[in-house]
Amino acid sequence: MIRFLLAFVLAAFVPAGLTALPAAAQTPDLIFKKSTVFRLLTWAYKLATYSIDDPDIEGVACHYTVPEKGGVAGGLGLAEEVSDISLACRQIGPIKFKVKTEQGEVMFRQSRSLLFKRMQIVRGCDAKRNVLVYLVYSDKLIDGSPKNSTSTVPIMPWGQAEAPRCADWIKD
Repeated sequence: MIRFLLAFVLAAFVPAGLTALPAAAQTPDLIFKKSTVFRLLTWAYKLATYSIDDPDIEGVACHYTVPEKGGVAGGLGLAEEVSDISLACRQIGPIKFKVKTEQGEVMFRQSRSLLFKRMQIVRGCDAKRNVLVYLVYSDKLIDGSPKNSTSTVPIMPWGQAEAPRCADWIKD
């Protein structure tokens, strides 16, 4: 009850600009949805799988699956989605770094509820192994969630091109 009241107070008194998420640089591509719970008169619960390219590193794509609530609240976009998200990232071409970034920098962010909850994919570099590391998790203004998923992308040569070193582009 206290959480609900705190969320209500914050929603009522915090200016909308402070709670809004920055616009995502790109929109993920929906690959498919699979129903998990059938509802006769309302929307079904589903698992939705999406793909997204790393905007700062050419040659890397990630796929993630998120649950989407059904029922009336889910169908109207009012339900708070759960934090269960799976992630798989792969090298799909020659790796080309576009900009220098920092460890744990947000690659993609998406809202998971009407207010305060968001999913984030962040990236880092395992310099010793020359591997990109991607982590997906959800956070919430009032409570966080320990649920997460990790995926790694070993940077391999592609064709005649030599593999770049992630440590030259992603810094602590």
